Amino acid sequence: MLELRAPVTAFVGRKGQSAAATADHDSRTRKLVRLRLGGRPRVLDLFAGCGGMSLGFLAAGFSLSGSVESDPLAAESHARNFYRETTWQEQANHAVARDITITPPQTLVHDLKLGATSECVDVLIGGPPCQAFARVGRAKLREIAEHPQAFKHDGRANLYISFMEYVSALQPLAVVMENVPDVMNFGGHNIPEEMCEALESKGYVARYALLNSARYGVPQMRERMFLIAYASELRATPKLPEPTHSHELPRGYEGTRQVAFKNVTDLFSAGGHVSQTPDPDFGLPPAVTAREALADLPRITLHLEGKLRRGARRFTEWLPYAANTSLTRYADVMREWPGFEGDGGVYDHVIRYLPRDYAIFRRMRPGDQYPQAHQLALRMLEEIVERQLGPEASAAQKSSLRQRLRASVVPPYDDTKFPNKWRKMEADAPARTLMAHLGKDGYSHIHYDSSQARTISVREAARLQSFPDGFRFSGTMNPAFRQIGNAVPPLMAKAVAAVIRKELFGIA
Repeated sequence: MLELRAPVTAFVGRKGQSAAATADHDSRTRKLVRLRLGGRPRVLDLFAGCGGMSLGFLAAGFSLSGSVESDPLAAESHARNFYRETTWQEQANHAVARDITITPPQTLVHDLKLGATSECVDVLIGGPPCQAFARVGRAKLREIAEHPQAFKHDGRANLYISFMEYVSALQPLAVVMENVPDVMNFGGHNIPEEMCEALESKGYVARYALLNSARYGVPQMRERMFLIAYASELRATPKLPEPTHSHELPRGYEGTRQVAFKNVTDLFSAGGHVSQTPDPDFGLPPAVTAREALADLPRITLHLEGKLRRGARRFTEWLPYAANTSLTRYADVMREWPGFEGDGGVYDHVIRYLPRDYAIFRRMRPGDQYPQAHQLALRMLEEIVERQLGPEASAAQKSSLRQRLRASVVPPYDDTKFPNKWRKMEADAPARTLMAHLGKDGYSHIHYDSSQARTISVREAARLQSFPDGFRFSGTMNPAFRQIGNAVPPLMAKAVAAVIRKELFGIA
């Protein structure tokens, strides 16, 4: 039996409240009583994508009530993974792509058959795109929270209005939001601070901070803002998960933090809502490396053998795991995640067709970026010219051949701009942040193994995000890359969920 922080009878009745406020309090109190009597916490995922946050909360002991996602393929991925054991009608219902701005919470609850709107969800999670909040302003955000109908005409506020409508209608005991660090300094606004104020006006205590996934067992240095809010009935101030792994972040990540905190004036003032980012204990295990995450997956060399062609990549071919490879603890977790086991191999181990660049990938050193790759390509061009014409050729002959061959050997981008457009991964460090545009521009994650001379596969991207091998993505290669790049790493979400679960059950 769980030990309650306070008896459930302490959470009833408040004087001087409006009828609506009393009803909200009563709804949250009933949920709290249900949980403290042993009920399983129910979560609804907004802006869910393919389900990284959902998977993390599921792994931490929550039950998934449903999701809202506007991208059809991401919504289909979410449904096929989390509702595969239901009827096909129920799975199809959950796979419907829904625009949150035209899907009121009451409609969603009715469509998903969840029950009474204010009674069916305990935790609300999601990450509204930060573009929705730019230039809206703190005062206006407060007004929207109080009078949402008055601002329906303002497209910049629509997603915020919708999110706050779901909070008001569902009365969750906890709210979790995730976003990029720039959301703390976006268009001159510290959006998490402003959102904390709006949530506070609705009876929540809220805090936010920057967390890096490499410090929570994910083989990727992904920096994100997490906001956690608790209903006042919990009588708790949100805490952040303690790191489980240590890793000293590269200089660029510290620079990103400085920019993000530029608009946080009083970091630890009594009136602010930002929390200090937990520092890793350097006695902890080191962060999971790219090699530890990927080495047991099958080698890919068909592109070097001339067997890969341009075109859409579908996930129809099953490949067995690499033989005679020592299995790391991380790889074992990815293969044996309960409910998402790899079943001896993977289906989505496919790569982009980039014939011009294989030779460059092979010569790049770990950590090399585009300027180094561009210089390698220029040297390779000179080698080809010398090999074809010989040392006795005239300067004019060399120039003519160089001009004809350049486009087939040298990438066309200016090497003084966007140096990290290309990057070869280091085997013995976590990967850099995966981006949503990985499918169209995968050069940011060139495989560390020079003998394979390629960018990472869909399954390797999923591994670096901590998606287990049995998690399947709908669509072809590029949409799958986008879904993975947009996702919250499940292991990161699980760490946040575990902290929230303790508070919901009153575990000290």
